[in-house]
Amino acid sequence: MTIAGVETTCVGGAEVARLGVEETARLMCDVARAPPRPECPYYFTSVNGEVLARRAMDAAFAQQIDHADLISADGQPLVVASRLLSRRPLPERVATTDLYPAVARMAEDSGASFYLLGASEDVNRATYEATKRDCPRLDIRGRSHGYLKGAALDAKLDEINALAPDILWLAMGVPLEQQFVADHARRLYNVKMIKTSGGLFDFVAGAKRRAPRWMQDAGLEWAFRLGLEPRRLFKRYLTTNPIAAFLLLTRTR
Repeated sequence: MTIAGVETTCVGGAEVARLGVEETARLMCDVARAPPRPECPYYFTSVNGEVLARRAMDAAFAQQIDHADLISADGQPLVVASRLLSRRPLPERVATTDLYPAVARMAEDSGASFYLLGASEDVNRATYEATKRDCPRLDIRGRSHGYLKGAALDAKLDEINALAPDILWLAMGVPLEQQFVADHARRLYNVKMIKTSGGLFDFVAGAKRRAPRWMQDAGLEWAFRLGLEPRRLFKRYLTTNPIAAFLLLTRTR
């Protein structure tokens, strides 16, 4: 499923939108100011090497990714592979950490509203405060940490739906946020769009640092993150990076 009129290219087996950061931000704000879709919110997500590997190994997860209305390339290796192997290369990486401030600036002018769901309470609050400092006129309808279950989660879903934000930024990490969309999107019929956001809030809040620009451009941000969190990320990268590399080489066209 894709947004009508948006050209895609197959990268690592996934149909990725051929849009840059500003174009993606503009599209999100256009969708946010249009009438809501009756059955469920639009669902925008992103793929990187880890997501491509998970998608190849897990059919249910692959369906959750492929069901998205728009898939962005949140990984420079995907861009490089498309330029080497595809007739329709991607214009640039659309990192959610770059996309978020671009959407916030446009939304401040267009009147599109946000809800911030995910991460810890401290990180979520700091994300809200940092966003309001940068975009004081932005309409942020509400916010909540992402550690909700049972009755508390049911109540929060009802609250979000009643607040009717245009864009719900969902920062729970892969694969929890994709499962959240599959389980709960239809309960949020007053929300225009859900954008999965991974670790976005950690970066906006200043809890984590991004790699230097040269490492981002060289496709080495994963190495920078590994250096910061070796115990958490070593096993993940050891298992997913070789699979992702194989997929980029054999399933990009």
